[in-house]
Amino acid sequence: MESSQPAAAAFSISATIAFVAAVFAFVLGLIAIIGVFGFSRYNEVEALSKYGSRGSEVRQIQEKLKRWGYYSGSIDGIYGSETLAAVKYFQRKNGLTVDGIAGKKTLEAMGIFNSSGNSNSSNSTSSSDLNLLARTVYSEARGEPYAGQVAVAAVVLNRVKSSSFPNTIAGVIYQKGAFTAVSDGQINLTPNQTAYNAARDALNGWDPSYGSIYYFNPSTATNAWIWSRPHVVTIGKHRFCK
Repeated sequence: MESSQPAAAAFSISATIAFVAAVFAFVLGLIAIIGVFGFSRYNEVEALSKYGSRGSEVRQIQEKLKRWGYYSGSIDGIYGSETLAAVKYFQRKNGLTVDGIAGKKTLEAMGIFNSSGNSNSSNSTSSSDLNLLARTVYSEARGEPYAGQVAVAAVVLNRVKSSSFPNTIAGVIYQKGAFTAVSDGQINLTPNQTAYNAARDALNGWDPSYGSIYYFNPSTATNAWIWSRPHVVTIGKHRFCK
């Protein structure tokens, strides 16, 4: 009887150690399963295109960059060296990390949103601002080259970013004396699809005005001051300046 007590105690300790080890192994396994699931979910949400990628997203990237003048290659859905260089060029011009990877921020800057539903927050500029910007483009620049229409929208957005102007699209457009179309009522004309496309392209990062905050038509301008502004580029009948 006395000799059986140490054996029972030893068995109890061994059983406890085995139980703890089993629990520990179970926890580790659970962590591994959660980790794998979490990683796959992360990859699903944070999907991106990079060198070597293929598919519809790459095609969208190529179409956007070609329309904006960053890319001159084929729209083939293959993320090759030309697409890589174009993405880097776009990133450099738009203040993004220049890594050649079309990650979340780069895609959103291009107006491309993944299936996780993030487009709603990024499109909060959406309908009212887009419509107002398109009306401004149409009333101020209809008949101008497409790049010139985008440049007019870009000037509005550049003013929003500048501390010298109101910090909303509506505030900039309706600032007293800022736009002739507001003064003469043409701002209320119904814009066409081209004006909407130009407004969207400007919102998505294309700036043919190269940061300009003013533009005018040299053949009709009567304000001598505007001629003193540093000239950046001329597109169609409009002279863009800073």
